[in-house]
Amino acid sequence: MTFELFDPASDVCVREGSCLPHWYQPGVTYFVTFRTEDSIPAHAARAWHRRRDDWLRRHGVEPGRQTWTEALQRLPCEMQREFHETFSREYLEFLDRGLGECVLRQPELAQIVMDSLRYFDGQRYHLGDLVVMPNHVHVLTCLRGTTEIERQCYSWKKFTATQINRRLHRQGRFWQEESFDHLVRTVEQLDAICRYIASNPIKAGLHEGEYILLSSP
Repeated sequence: MTFELFDPASDVCVREGSCLPHWYQPGVTYFVTFRTEDSIPAHAARAWHRRRDDWLRRHGVEPGRQTWTEALQRLPCEMQREFHETFSREYLEFLDRGLGECVLRQPELAQIVMDSLRYFDGQRYHLGDLVVMPNHVHVLTCLRGTTEIERQCYSWKKFTATQINRRLHRQGRFWQEESFDHLVRTVEQLDAICRYIASNPIKAGLHEGEYILLSSP
């Protein structure tokens, strides 16, 4: 299976999320992260949004407008790179601190997530490397057909939240509503993401049995 990369010459759809923009192009590869509801404290999330919005305004982008991502894309490439490296990296670093209840440290709950991810592998998408961490999930996936990444993430989260809440005898939201999805643009970027996924449990100081790591050929 070849993991197709973003084609700048083809059509791309950009949707505004409450926290992050979502890019969609059929049949290409995404790096997706979704996290448990309690993985980033509310005060930290508010501070992250404030710093992000301040950066955008300093560079002439009004974050309150629906077209803010289009304005961001008109900035010089080095400024766009600074934005994504600063705020995407900070978002991921929050997750690696292992905050919250971290119920996915329990192998039987982590397996629910893994089984859900693998269920339509080869049909709706092709899975690459992935890791189920105690409070978040990283996955590389190449979409098939007209499947959209937001819709697929919603499907994964809805099913797994229902199953996990049932096991825990709970109700309410298990996953944070919005997911982080990054459209992979280069082979170098793909390799870097694979290394990041593989090293995630090591950096978090996890022991065998506290996470599930799957590496594709």
